[in-house]
Amino acid sequence: MQAEHPTNDAENPGSTRREFVKTGVAGAVGVTLGFRSTASAADVAGTQRPAPHNERTSSAMPTRNLGKTGYRVGIFSLGGQATIEKPNMEEQSVAIVNRAIDLGVNYVDTAAAYGGPDQWSQKYIGKVMKHRRGEVFLTSKTHRRTYDESMKLLESSLKQLDTDHLDLWQLHNVSQTEQLDQIFAKDGAIHALEKARSEKVVRFLGITGHADPYVLADGLKRYRFDTILMAVNAADRHHLSFIEHLLPLALEQGLGIIGMKIPARGRILSSWTPPPLEAQPPRERASRSGTINMKEAMEYVLSLPVSTVIVGCDNVEQLEENVRIARDFTPLNEQRLGGLTARTEEIKRQALFFRKWGA
Repeated sequence: MQAEHPTNDAENPGSTRREFVKTGVAGAVGVTLGFRSTASAADVAGTQRPAPHNERTSSAMPTRNLGKTGYRVGIFSLGGQATIEKPNMEEQSVAIVNRAIDLGVNYVDTAAAYGGPDQWSQKYIGKVMKHRRGEVFLTSKTHRRTYDESMKLLESSLKQLDTDHLDLWQLHNVSQTEQLDQIFAKDGAIHALEKARSEKVVRFLGITGHADPYVLADGLKRYRFDTILMAVNAADRHHLSFIEHLLPLALEQGLGIIGMKIPARGRILSSWTPPPLEAQPPRERASRSGTINMKEAMEYVLSLPVSTVIVGCDNVEQLEENVRIARDFTPLNEQRLGGLTARTEEIKRQALFFRKWGA
């Protein structure tokens, strides 16, 4: 399917992108913030830009509201990591993204930081977006904390993704109060997000993180975002629980809530075979398999009041399995949820490797 573009610039979507970045980076920060969004989701959604639509989604899996955005998202969404962030994996990555859309996935997550300086994840996804942009809610992130740096990253993201707009642009991996202070400073990244939205280069704004629920809660109190991407899995309640300390506030604010780190890069799964310790990143090292399977891992998080979960896939077969799990999903009761929590207690450190831990 040909990607849908705004009526003005359908011939050359890149011109809109270049004009925006030229004026946005060069101009002074003129957005007034009261640590609160100045435009409602309805204002943004009401633009001439058509919302993405994948006609297969509603019959492929259950759908849920993405907060107050007006978008119905399938409960399983594709993450831009795993194979999709590795170098020289274009054929495999393009196959995963295309197959995901064919199976009804209507939300694709990526970030400027995925795949290192070469931004492999965005490049591979862009190969598909060139032809299928109108079928998915497309998201990316800035891991920079200043206005100018974030605007430059946005230009790069739009170019790599072969699009003239993002449906959602997010602050990436906010883990420290000092980062929030930078983001909300006079020259902070939040001004870039608001500028991009006011220019209709992005539709919605979000924040993401996986290390500390209290820091993210602080971020939600400083600014009214549209979405939050949070790390939560079956081991969550064992350490710095996002379910207990962050999820209630996100629900109170009516945010679109996206779950990530569901299989913890495989470390929560009984099928995972640990690589040699020296081959694992230091903070992710684990010497034993997990204790639950992928069906249990996904069902645990989908039984929470989240809009969707994003999972990176190693291959098309994994993707197809995850879509089947989503299709057949039935919410777990409290007893089943408690049982899965108990089973992950002995592997909590490896299942929550992304959280803040003491020495």
